[in-house]
Amino acid sequence: MKVGMTYNLRDDYLALGYSEVETAEFDKVSTIEAIERALRELGYETDRIGHVWNLVKRLAAGDRWDMVFNIAEGLWGFGREAQVPALLDAYGIPYTFSDPLVLALTLHKGMTKSVLRDGGVPTPDFAVVEAESDLIELETKLAYPLFAKPVAEGTGKGITVASKIGSPAELSVVCRELMNRFRQPVLVETYLPGREFTVGILGTGAQAKVVGVMEILLEDKAEPEAYTYFNKENYESLVTYKLVDDGQARSAARTALQAYRILGCRDAGRVDLRGDCFDVPNFMEINPLAGLHPVHSDLPILCRKVGKDYVRMIAEIMDSAVQRLGGDATVSAAAGKGSEVHSQGATPEAIHA
Repeated sequence: MKVGMTYNLRDDYLALGYSEVETAEFDKVSTIEAIERALRELGYETDRIGHVWNLVKRLAAGDRWDMVFNIAEGLWGFGREAQVPALLDAYGIPYTFSDPLVLALTLHKGMTKSVLRDGGVPTPDFAVVEAESDLIELETKLAYPLFAKPVAEGTGKGITVASKIGSPAELSVVCRELMNRFRQPVLVETYLPGREFTVGILGTGAQAKVVGVMEILLEDKAEPEAYTYFNKENYESLVTYKLVDDGQARSAARTALQAYRILGCRDAGRVDLRGDCFDVPNFMEINPLAGLHPVHSDLPILCRKVGKDYVRMIAEIMDSAVQRLGGDATVSAAAGKGSEVHSQGATPEAIHA
């Protein structure tokens, strides 16, 4: 099977003048190399494509793949993570991870929480602030302390010690700063004071399974109250990741899997939760394109802690994608089935022939 690889390489954007924060979600060369090594070890032929602009050029030149391993985050707009899968859908080319609908929805934290709240998933009361005038209405909706963050960013971008808010004056300052800095609305929600968990999931639909639950523990020198951008960037000295399996952790696992399935996420992902004042784990956000750096990213860390090595993790992601397309969902049988898998979707050339 010929597997293309789509991604955003951080070094490319830094060279173009983008900042460290702007490129925080993009991948290091070492991540791409690790994924490629794992795919080749599993018997797949690989082809590095890169970002969406390269994908457009390659498609226009007539290049095709049996499957695309897609981890491209995109650069602009609420639909930035959906750009590559939407383009691949148009050409009938299968790919790993979630489809454009899921990726566009889950990037907007407010809309995601609305869908999950209607599905019965516990999540703190919230509001989306699109303009300063929205802050007046907030006074009657939410009780302090509150927590504010950009509505469509990841990797802790925009989350600082100021994100926990204790007064209307603080709320106004923080929301104004975030709207100006990130040029997007701000999610404001009731602050969750309890334990923080991240839950790793592999698979799709009924076959999706929780890999494990990891508690995020902040060290004494870390920024307090939240898993901030600074804490994430300096996690080696400021954060401890602890595999947990107590009552709260199992509750977090059930809630995470419920959210994952309701949203229709595929192949793999990660869900972040935090306990409320009653120690009930509440949904905070979901990452259907979880980071895959073999050493630093949370999902590989979690897999490693439960005895699942990096190659095995990539194998299970690929197995899930192949199974969705009607292929044989075993590592030994997945490689080499490219023509069978690809034939399940009509290509634009066939449609217009």
